[in-house]
Amino acid sequence: MTAAITLPTGRPQRLGIVHSTGFRYPGAVLASYNEARMTPLTLPQQTTLEARIEVTPTAGTYRYWDYWGTHVTAFEVRVPHDRLTVTARSVVETFAAAGDPAATTASWADLSAESCRDRYAELLATKRRTHPGEEAVSLAREVVAGMSPAEDAPALADWLSATLDYVPGATGVHTAAAQAWDVRKGVCQDFAHVMVGILRHLGLPARYVSGYLLPRPDVGLGETVGGESHAWVECWTGAWQAWDPTNGRPAGPDHVVVAKGRDYDDVPPLKGIYSGAGAGELFVAVEFTRLA
Repeated sequence: MTAAITLPTGRPQRLGIVHSTGFRYPGAVLASYNEARMTPLTLPQQTTLEARIEVTPTAGTYRYWDYWGTHVTAFEVRVPHDRLTVTARSVVETFAAAGDPAATTASWADLSAESCRDRYAELLATKRRTHPGEEAVSLAREVVAGMSPAEDAPALADWLSATLDYVPGATGVHTAAAQAWDVRKGVCQDFAHVMVGILRHLGLPARYVSGYLLPRPDVGLGETVGGESHAWVECWTGAWQAWDPTNGRPAGPDHVVVAKGRDYDDVPPLKGIYSGAGAGELFVAVEFTRLA
């Protein structure tokens, strides 16, 4: 059996993306120190043509690539403020994926080899965030019984899409995979955490992917639509395959990759610390414009 390799093919889709997020505070914040992971990556299946990040209040920024290959913008605000706003403006071209019939998939023997387990050790280890619980793992083993490594991920994505209910507000940003599984509901972050954990228990290296999903594939040229951040999964079966368990399908040209890591803790769009007022209220808005 062949493994799916993501390759540019056909006419690219060009998207303008505006992602605004930040915090409203109940009083003055004296200083804050932050990291933003809001710049789309350039990868074989997508090219970032333009990208900039604006911070209000105005702040000096510096950029670096983190351990997982994500573009990070770090900044500090040293003036009193009761609102912090970070706006990322990007133009990205995405391509439809094509399978490469010449690529051979890894076997279960390949995946269990010491060299493979050593190379992907960090993406095989299951932390609290991604441990789905014994029941989920046991049921998943029944779903994929007798399948090859390359067949596991699509089967699990389809199964989880049908098993878990997408219910905004049912879970929180700190919810672990086992908690989402217990209530059988959550948002894309929870679907991704559960699938990542199951794949790792089965012996498949898996990573959490954060980015955007165009809400409608039929968005007209020049049309602007509201959207939101999204999360999905990549697993390694001789090549990296991307699957969206929330929607039960492969990740495609409507998915825009921003960050990758072990779980959400490695990829939050905005995180930091501050001195001053009590807990802030998070706000988020994402807009897409079809440019070509």
